[in-house]
Formats: sequence, C-alpha cells, structure tokens
Amino acid sequence: HPYLCHMGPLSPTRTMRLWGPRSLGVALGVFMTIGFALQLWGGPFQRRLPGLQFRQSLAPSQGSGSAVSSCLPRQRLVFLKTHKSGSSSVLNLLHRYGDRHGLRFALPARYQFGYPRLFQASRVKGYHPEGGGAKPLFHILCHHMRFNLKEVLRVMPSDSDSFFFSIVRDPAALARSAFSYYKSTSSAFRKAPSLAAFLANPRAFYRPGARGDHYARNLLWFDFGLPFPPEVKTERGNPHAPRDPNLPQLNVLPSGTGPRAHHPLDPKAVFHPAPTVAGGHGQTSSPASLDLRSSSLLQWSLAWLDSVFDLVLVAEYFDESLVLLADALCWGLDDVVGFMHNAQAGGEQGRGAVSNGGLTAEDRQLTARARAWNHLDWALYAHFNHSLWARINQYGQSRLESAVAELRARREALAKHCLEGGEALDPKYITDRRFRPFQFGSGKVLGYVLRNGLSAADQEECERLATPELQYKDKLDAKQFPPTVSLPLKTPRILSP
Repeated sequence: HPYLCHMGPLSPTRTMRLWGPRSLGVALGVFMTIGFALQLWGGPFQRRLPGLQFRQSLAPSQGSGSAVSSCLPRQRLVFLKTHKSGSSSVLNLLHRYGDRHGLRFALPARYQFGYPRLFQASRVKGYHPEGGGAKPLFHILCHHMRFNLKEVLRVMPSDSDSFFFSIVRDPAALARSAFSYYKSTSSAFRKAPSLAAFLANPRAFYRPGARGDHYARNLLWFDFGLPFPPEVKTERGNPHAPRDPNLPQLNVLPSGTGPRAHHPLDPKAVFHPAPTVAGGHGQTSSPASLDLRSSSLLQWSLAWLDSVFDLVLVAEYFDESLVLLADALCWGLDDVVGFMHNAQAGGEQGRGAVSNGGLTAEDRQLTARARAWNHLDWALYAHFNHSLWARINQYGQSRLESAVAELRARREALAKHCLEGGEALDPKYITDRRFRPFQFGSGKVLGYVLRNGLSAADQEECERLATPELQYKDKLDAKQFPPTVSLPLKTPRILSP
C-alpha cells in the first residue's frame, strides 16, 4: 500500500490497526457477505483504514499509584476529546504531564483542528508532510477534532505504538449539558424553548446537516468520526415524536455518591433492566427490545473502535477511569489527580450520572427520550461501560476502591492547599485572566482562584492545576513556538558629498 511505504517500521499492534477493510471483511465473513462488507465499508471507513485486533491483556501492571516500577511510562498519546463528557478535565492532566516532562504537543493553529470537519494532519502547527522539511516529533495529540485515523497516523509516531484513548458520557446527561452549552450554536436547540420540548418532538426542530445540528443528536458518534446509517442521515421534517424503543437502561451512579459509595462495586448491577416511563406508565425495558445489536453497521463500528482505542473512560465513573488510565500508562496517581474544568454552575459539574433512582417522572421520561433520540451514542456508551467494568474486574475491585479513595484524598488536599475556598468559583470572582475560563452557553463556566502565600514551587504546580484549557494551550504554543524578536535594521546614513 503506498501509504504504508512511507510510514517506516510498524509495530504488530499498529499493523493490526492498519488492516484494510477487505481483510476485515474476510476475517468477519461470518457476519455478512464480502459484497455487503465492501458496500458498507468502502466509503467513510476506507478513510480511516480500519482493522481489528485483540486487545492487550487487561491484567494490571505490578504496583499502583506512584509505586510503579515494572514498566516504563507511556508518553506517546492520542486523546480524542469528545464534547461535554468531562474531557476538559482529562485535557488538563495531559497538559500538565506534557508540560512537566517537556513533551511536544501536536497543537492546532487556534483551539480546534478544523472541527466539525474530519481531522487533517495539515492543521497541526509545525507539521510538514513529505518533502516539506524535517518532520517534528509529537508526543501528545489531544485537542478537539473529529477523529480520522489515517490522518492522525500521519502526525503521531507509527513506529512506537501511541496509546489511543477517549471518554464517553451517558447521552441523557450529555444532552442536558449540550442543550445549555450549545443553545446559541445549534439551530435545532436554538428553536426549541426547552430540552423537554425538543425531546418531545425533536424532528420539529432538527434538520440533518443544518448548521451546528451535529451537537443535537449522537454527538459522541459524530466525534468518533463514524458514518451514520442512512435513516439517520435522511430523516427530515417528521412531525411526530420519535418512537421510544424502550432502550436498555443502565443503572449508573455518580462517581463517589449513592449506594455504591458504601458497598462493593457490582458491575452486574449496571446492566439490570430498569423501569422507564413511556406514555405515563412505567415499563421495564429489555435489551432484546432494541434491535441495534443486530445492525451490521453498529457491530462493525464498535469492533473498529475496539481495534483502535486502547481505553475509553466513562464520565460517570471518572475517578475509577483515571485509576485505570494511570495503570495503563504506567503513571503515578499524582499524574492523574486534578481539578474539574469547564463545569457549568448549577449543573452536574460535567460528569454527573443520570441514575434511575431519585428522578421525577418527567426526568425519567426526558432521560428515556434523550437515550432514544441519541440511540447511536447510547450504544457506544453501553459498549464502553461494559468494557470499563471488564477492566475493573481484571484490575480488582478492592484494589480499585483503595486507589480511588487515595486519588480523592489527594485531590481534596490539593484543593485545600491551592484554591481560595477550596473549590471552583463563579467567574465573577476570578479577576486574573490567566485563570478565568472562556464563558460560553447559557450557564456560567466555573473556574479557580489561587490562595495567596504559596511557595514558588507550589505556585507553579497550582497554576498548572487551575489553568483553563484555552490559556494552557496558548502557554504550550508559546513554549513550543517562541516568538522571534527581530532587531530593526539600521538605516544607513547617507553621507553628503
């Protein structure tokens, strides 16, 4: 393949990721005929050079927290920063780690890589394609993009297995946050008086392809760069509300709250069917009631994502996900301890779960409708929720609970030491522009004020913890691309004859 020729030696894992779609069709021929496979995958997935691989063993590395000695820290990272899923908090820890270790970031010219268009390597600042000079070494690619694997591999090392990871969130919680944040951006949200009104009759407001309307439906699926089924791309103007397919419900609990905070983790409980509200009557959903799992496109999409991403975090289990991330990267707990970023005041601070208990009938109905409308995102979420719990079982639940408790204790200690008031504050109290987060959407985005009297070393680390993503990106940009100061040329003095 001409593309593979200039990529240099490939590791076994990367080679598996680059299997062509025809080889993939042969490998999975039991699911469909070769002809149908080529028809399905010849377009969008051809651009991402998909391939199936078996994941690496989920067995945890020896040690935990900072006591990791049997492995080397992973420092070649690709993070797909999904929208409204707690990804800004993950971005901060990547900024801090790379900044502290002198790693080089693949940065956009502004703050996103041409989103909502698919990622293109040419949008990376300082990237030079073939014949354009020396290709710089990048360690971390982590800013907003619509995922495009073929172009990502042009930027990130192909000979040293970059670690790919991302984060997902319950579509019901994501819809609440997205409606507030993108109200002025999405034409569908802008026309709807409320999220409840939108979800009661979404096709009265939503038009596929309309400006900003990718925020209004299956936003995770869109961010992962996956192709949409024909029925999703062509639905237009249906005046009736969508049928509620009685989606399988996940009993998710907020990280560190609710009954799970006082009882052993039980991954099986996550998948027990839970009652939903439809037409004013409680109904118990069944996984068999949703035909998505029989969809070839869905199955192949999830299999392809499994072949590309080494780990997908789950926002509802944020702290548990961070512990697993630290273990997978051979980092210490201090490397993943941080503060929440880009959280809206009065909200669930970016990663609260939508649990089935404690909700009103209206909230239950809204949750069910949000998951039905965003059915592709719900399938993604259920899939990666399951894979997260599989990793938790391999890691060990008691070991995980101990590490999560230690992580939360360190976060609380850092907040008390670094922050005025020990918590996030309304932006009106943040006078230092270095720490004032970008304000967007209908809700106020919270930020941090540092305590006075910190030592020089503590001041530096606390600043890293509190710096919002846009300001940190600018800081990294200035560090990697320092402005050149040119001295003005002296005008020669003309001598008189």
